[in-house]
Amino acid sequence: MFNLTRRHMIAAAAGVVATIATTRISTAQQQTAVAAGSDGPFKLPPLPYGYDALQAAIDTETMHLHHDKHHAAYVANLNAAAKEAPQIADHPMERLLANLDQVPDNLRTTVRNNLGGHVNHSMFWEIMGGTGAAPGDEVAAAIQRDFGGLDQLKTAFNAAGGKVFGSGWVFVTVTPEGKLALETRPNQDTPLMEGKRVLFGNDVWEHSYYLRYQNRRPDYLSTWWTVINWPKIGERYVVAREGKLTI
Repeated sequence: MFNLTRRHMIAAAAGVVATIATTRISTAQQQTAVAAGSDGPFKLPPLPYGYDALQAAIDTETMHLHHDKHHAAYVANLNAAAKEAPQIADHPMERLLANLDQVPDNLRTTVRNNLGGHVNHSMFWEIMGGTGAAPGDEVAAAIQRDFGGLDQLKTAFNAAGGKVFGSGWVFVTVTPEGKLALETRPNQDTPLMEGKRVLFGNDVWEHSYYLRYQNRRPDYLSTWWTVINWPKIGERYVVAREGKLTI
């Protein structure tokens, strides 16, 4: 039996209080960031977990900066564009990205970069927060069929992400028939711009990893799999096969 002294009990209680306080601060900071980045028709989605939830692969400070600053800036820029051209908020985001030629010329680059960044990051937060355990049966079968297995997918995905010159993304796309493919895009471009759908993807801009990994992008790419949320990816796969996956 453990012998808890009064000192131990006080220390334990202090730790609980500190944890609760940290959680409250984290929640308050997220709420502030979401409110600040959502003054208009486009909204910054809250993280579905705490800033420190991905410590196995991504440090807390990076999550603060990535969500509250970078993603919030994309949303703020979109809302500024919507004040000039309100019609850009009248269409589903994936449809707008697939029809950028219909965006006013003076706003097209702004919408391309910032709406691309918004949808990419909205997907990115959603498909993390897990333990990196094995994918469910349907997704596992698709990975086996189209890539030869999970290990082969990871190798190809990491290699593709490592070869992205400068900033960009590496994606696994999915058709309504469930077929998977590996694709990369520069900057904040997305396969949605060609009418495709994204099952999941990883951000290889330096702001995603530099505080912990510096120039070691391959280390980031390989460690990132430990925080993948395969159940969420499984949900996206089902929705994709129903033809209802959006961003």
